[in-house]
Amino acid sequence: MEIDDDKIDDTVLALLQLTLHDGRRAWKTFDWDVMERLYRKGLIDNPVNKAKSVVLSDDGLKRSDALFRQLFTRSESQ
Repeated sequence: MEIDDDKIDDTVLALLQLTLHDGRRAWKTFDWDVMERLYRKGLIDNPVNKAKSVVLSDDGLKRSDALFRQLFTRSESQ
């Protein structure tokens, strides 16, 4: 089985919505490799620091919201 890192990254980015606080900060309790990839993609600030949360970029915040809605919400007809 080959793992699709992009799908994992999208899922983690969507899940960051669940812990958003202070507008654009989210708890960084996910796998470090995933967080590093999100950082390299420009979706979050550098996760390597003493803070327990990470700041989402403008693009990261928009994409996180869109992915959360796509992956985890029901349509009106359901």
